Amino acid sequence: MKALQDLEIFVRTVDSGSLSATARGLDLTPAAASAALKRLEEELQAPLFVRSTRSLRLTREGEVFLAHCRPALAALRDAQLELASGRQQVRGMLQLAAPSDFGRNLLLPWLEAFQQLHPGIQYRLHLSDRVTNVYSDLVDAAFRQGEPPDSNMLALAVDLTNRRVLCASPTYLEKHGTPDTPQALAKHTCLCFMLGEDVYDRWKFWRDGEEATVRVGGGNIANDGDVVRLWALAGRGVIYKSGLDVAADLAAGRLVALCTEWQTEASPIYMMLPGLRQLTPGLRLLREFIGERCALLAKP
Repeated sequence: MKALQDLEIFVRTVDSGSLSATARGLDLTPAAASAALKRLEEELQAPLFVRSTRSLRLTREGEVFLAHCRPALAALRDAQLELASGRQQVRGMLQLAAPSDFGRNLLLPWLEAFQQLHPGIQYRLHLSDRVTNVYSDLVDAAFRQGEPPDSNMLALAVDLTNRRVLCASPTYLEKHGTPDTPQALAKHTCLCFMLGEDVYDRWKFWRDGEEATVRVGGGNIANDGDVVRLWALAGRGVIYKSGLDVAADLAAGRLVALCTEWQTEASPIYMMLPGLRQLTPGLRLLREFIGERCALLAKP
């Protein structure tokens, strides 16, 4: 469905701000992605983007079209998946692994919605921030945040636009002030995540060619990303979390994004499998479904 793909290319380009990143995420050439946007503009008889050598930004017509395009694309995807479920009769047990915060707060309700479309599917869900080995552990696929390791595993992109967000609760900021630069974090209580014995306490930021790497600390440390987020909600300190994990909290005002003029670290979402032979129809449909939900979630 070329028309549906053209709409998806438009929305993903808006979210990522990069036509080349959109092309990589959809396994297309940059030329093919550019041709899709030109087709849309010709059909609409209106420019959607103002293009320069370094950036893309929406025109007023593009903003209007985007507001209608997102819900329309979601409805079309749901209809496509429902038709596919009727044709393929996908069924069986899917053994999945996911990080704790992403798994509990996002993946769980999305899996429920996917199961409504495919009632023959059951899940065995493993939630842990431990890195799952899809070869030795009893899982069919594992969702991971961050660039995949250089290995023989198959890494299928789910959301390449996700980035980390520096944020804290209004309660914390009222008591301790708002850091206006990454360097100011040295004077703040920062809540850190640990994997094994390694504490993730070096936070990186970029602005206008400048890179800032800040060693943070002074607060609680946990090996569970959801615990770190809950501490932040309770006003215990500043966190540097995946945008997907804190999107709902930011939208509701429970957390406030900080230093927004600085670019943060990428935190793409991948589905990891031992190899292409393990990509069953059920997993293929699930990857498309979760990827669409990630794209629709308003990230900062």
